[in-house]
Amino acid sequence: MSTAAPATIRVLSEDEWLPHAEAHAARVDRYAVPFLERRHTGRKHPVEDFLFTYYTHKPGQLRRWHPGAGTVLLGPHARERQTWKHYRALTPEEIDALGVSPDAVAVTVDVEGFLTDRREAVDFARIILGGTLARPAQFGCFGLHEWAMVYRQEKFELRHEYLGLRLGGEATDQVVEGHRIRCSHFDAFRFYTPDATPLNELQPTRETQRDLEQPGCLHANMDVYKWAYKLTPLLPSEFVMDCFELSYRIRAMDMQASPYDLAAWGYDPIRIETPEGKAEYVALQRGFAEETQGLRARFLELLDRTVPSTPQETR
Repeated sequence: MSTAAPATIRVLSEDEWLPHAEAHAARVDRYAVPFLERRHTGRKHPVEDFLFTYYTHKPGQLRRWHPGAGTVLLGPHARERQTWKHYRALTPEEIDALGVSPDAVAVTVDVEGFLTDRREAVDFARIILGGTLARPAQFGCFGLHEWAMVYRQEKFELRHEYLGLRLGGEATDQVVEGHRIRCSHFDAFRFYTPDATPLNELQPTRETQRDLEQPGCLHANMDVYKWAYKLTPLLPSEFVMDCFELSYRIRAMDMQASPYDLAAWGYDPIRIETPEGKAEYVALQRGFAEETQGLRARFLELLDRTVPSTPQETR
């Protein structure tokens, strides 16, 4: 049965798995419903919209519950999953081996089919997560990547066009110029204004991403959610939502430490331009680093239970 050993197979009756699917949908709706309502009315939220706009996993996709690889779902409601991507019906031989009724509807994640389509994604996620898990965290950035994205913004198009700058343009530029800028995350660095790019001590690229990401980086920590949803449906949805909710909280801190004025949305600033603000930032950053390292370890453990590693994952 795919790559999972028979001893690892979990069989869930419809009465057992439907409540999990319903609970997951309710968990997602806490975040998705307000986002969809805002989108319908043309309103924006600088914190709460981010995970549905920056990342490619849409609310409807996130709302679908997946048990993860190595689980068999029984019952009539499982039938529709036979048409879902990377699911399959069990063969009669597999059904017999599990000791369930021969006419039962039984489906499971198609691990072999997923790996045929997405093996490179699995391998790259292992490289990124394993490398970041093994590195020491760096805590000296103070969230200045967001400031660099609006440095000398009067010359460029402001990314968050509906947000004002808390200190104004000139004072914001002075904060950037008065600090050491050392962002290690390519997907933050690539949004710098052209004048800010040469100020960064590192020059991250997509090619060096696997070498530079480190667990103190807020964006690297938010991206654990990205790697999780990219491996749907191999991973259980409960774990994907753990990653989502952590990313959601990190996004709030990231924007509180940004140069934007978020008072209208009820967010107090983390004033990283002051010693007190820097201390507050680092304390929160350390907590998120520790929490996310735990998620990375769980992520790799879930993969190891299901998907054997390949030589391509080593450098």
